Amino acid sequence: MNLFNVFPGLFFVMFAGFLLVPVEASAQQGSIRGRVFNELTNEPLPFTNIIIYGTTIGSTSDLDGYFTFTGVTPGFVRLQASSVGFESRITEEFMVTNARTANIDIGLREIQVELQTVEVQASQFERREESPVSLRRIGIQEIERSPGSNRDISRVIQSLPGVAFTPAFRNDVIIRGGGPNENRFFLDGMEIPNINHFATQGASGGPVGIINVDFIREVEMYTGAFPANRGNALSSVFEFRQINGNDEKVNFRGTFGASDLAMTADGPLSPNTTFILSARRSYLQFLFSAIGLPFLPTYNGFQFKTNTKIGPRAELSFIGIGAIDQFQLNLNANETEEQRFILDYLPVSEQWNYALGSVYRQFRDNGFDTWVISRNMLRNFSYKYPENDESQERTFDYVSDEIENKIRFERLVNAGDYRIRFGAGSEYAKYLNQTYQQLFFMNQLQEVDYNSSYNMFKWSLFGQLTRSFLNQRLSLSLGLRADANNYSSSMSNMLNQLSPRFSASYKLQENFFLNFNTGRYYQQPAYTTLGFQNNEGVLVNKQNNLKYISVNQLVAGIEWLPSRSSKLSLEGFYKAYDKYPFSVRDSVSIGSQSADFGIFGDEEVLSIGKGRAFGAELLYREQRLQGFNLILSYTFVRSEFKDFSDKYIPSAWDNRHIVILTALRKLPRNWDAGLKWRFSGGAPYTPYDLEKSSIRDAWDIQGMAYFDYSRFNSQRLSAFHQLDVRIDKQFYLNKWSLMLYLDIQNVYNFKASQPDNYLRVEDEMGRPVTFIDDNGIERYELKRLNNSIGNVLPSVGIIVEF
Repeated sequence: MNLFNVFPGLFFVMFAGFLLVPVEASAQQGSIRGRVFNELTNEPLPFTNIIIYGTTIGSTSDLDGYFTFTGVTPGFVRLQASSVGFESRITEEFMVTNARTANIDIGLREIQVELQTVEVQASQFERREESPVSLRRIGIQEIERSPGSNRDISRVIQSLPGVAFTPAFRNDVIIRGGGPNENRFFLDGMEIPNINHFATQGASGGPVGIINVDFIREVEMYTGAFPANRGNALSSVFEFRQINGNDEKVNFRGTFGASDLAMTADGPLSPNTTFILSARRSYLQFLFSAIGLPFLPTYNGFQFKTNTKIGPRAELSFIGIGAIDQFQLNLNANETEEQRFILDYLPVSEQWNYALGSVYRQFRDNGFDTWVISRNMLRNFSYKYPENDESQERTFDYVSDEIENKIRFERLVNAGDYRIRFGAGSEYAKYLNQTYQQLFFMNQLQEVDYNSSYNMFKWSLFGQLTRSFLNQRLSLSLGLRADANNYSSSMSNMLNQLSPRFSASYKLQENFFLNFNTGRYYQQPAYTTLGFQNNEGVLVNKQNNLKYISVNQLVAGIEWLPSRSSKLSLEGFYKAYDKYPFSVRDSVSIGSQSADFGIFGDEEVLSIGKGRAFGAELLYREQRLQGFNLILSYTFVRSEFKDFSDKYIPSAWDNRHIVILTALRKLPRNWDAGLKWRFSGGAPYTPYDLEKSSIRDAWDIQGMAYFDYSRFNSQRLSAFHQLDVRIDKQFYLNKWSLMLYLDIQNVYNFKASQPDNYLRVEDEMGRPVTFIDDNGIERYELKRLNNSIGNVLPSVGIIVEF
């Protein structure tokens, strides 16, 4: 149901009302304070020239590397820093307001300076020798202003090149034909297990992101060419870089968003320690109840960071993030067939999770050490009563814990012309699972009832060597990583998970590059798969000699930088999967199945799955095109896995064509406008087995139709496209700021096709119609319900900063 239809014009009235409120928006100005330093040693860089990028406004750092700007026009800005003997750098974007001083630290890389050099202009698109391909960055302006995203970083990710998206209300991270379980996420170097509320256990999906955008400075996405210090990923690695708290005074930011309320505070705790802290709570349950949806979700989130400078050569950060996600069925919303259908099959699913850790960095004369210690935990529970009648025995009852305690050491060293990174990691993990489930399998009722638990130690070693040749025109990087654990003998030998990677980049001209990477990467199967147990208490998949999943990747491309603010790149990629868990029950690789809410991978599997994904990705970025910040990408991708007969069949991620256009523009008088248009080819899907689904015993257990895996992914949905627009207005007032936005998703109301649902036919009393077939089997009479989703979805956001 569409909120816009329920409350016609409400959102526009609210937005217009705020704009008509009389405020004194005098010419308020902001300030910037920062520090320039050697990124390898943390030594200050005095007399560095810093300018506000795109202007002639400049400053110079003092003997301690500090600099200030005052009288800065509020808005998003970049700085450009240049110092003799160091590479010039254009920083990531950050926001300047009158309510607070913007703080930024700028690390510069030292270079060998000859008597006669050619000055190379800095670019907004930083390059990294270890990952010359498949690395994308997104700044805070593109995150804050992204149309259709409502300041949800998980939705912003779905706007990046190579990332597929679905019309469903999910934030699955599906990259270059890989599944949502193939990604890893790091927050200031600390790994976090998931980034979404109501996360799918064993994968990455969920309806709403956990990470508060107020914390984010920049996001880096690796879709290949993973650095050796990042493991256990097959499709992507995300690095979320956070800001530090303000070191002058305590500031507050309150946000009324599309689905939640949030409060963020930051400031100094001591002369050398800052903090930033936030809490969020959703109000979706009230909206969903008002419009008659049969489910009522409530999510709560927290996030914090402290940063302490320990003298000139060390710093220590404490980081935390977590969520409490609650859910209940709205049994009063049962007036329509569609409502009753949802209530019949949907279980109650709740969870909470957290990640806590510390990051210690010690600088040396030629590099620095990093220590990361963390703990994370997920508790997930789900249950279902027949007909939602709590007086009956549950047909499904699930409780699971995933606990990880980690420590990682890294050292980065410059040794002459070589850049060396090496380190090691260790982890202790614990998994608990209590499952009771009724299944209809092999044409009979079966019960799964087990209590599983195991402890596991993991360890890893990694190193990467990088050097440039031919007067910095050719850069090469060779990395090696090995992982192991004590789950089984097949996983405990590091040589079985030896993961080499090699990157090369050649500069044909100052602004034109040829890039290449190849590597083999390994990922441990999900805890839900490792911990699956039969009724006799046997860890079935351990007995089946489950192995690490592997993928061989090859990426090659060209990159052209026509100007400091524009970039055009073309990359081709190929991924070959091996030892993917293959479902014994469904006779398909679980890598080709779609992941819904709840649990993924909790079943018997064999390490025999093989698959491939291949395609090409074209990206054009222009940050100053007639005042527009423009991102245009096209991805062609094929994703296939072998079935039980050794034939390639499309995976659920085989969208084939993905087009994303994002255009943002700053307008006079503190207005901003943007649009995003997305196109995705239709995804494959599996039709239902109506013969099995109509059996009364089968339907009563699941509450919905069963897939026909003999026709796995044999059908395909129609293509999907959507236009989102957003308008922002900022008021910079005396000592505080007010920011408003109106976001409208699916402006032209496109209806996206989905697989049809099947419902039980009801008589005039609302009772399901049954009959006895010729074999004496009681069956329900089923009918098809056309299924399409998509409505115009407007929302208003209000942000107050003081």
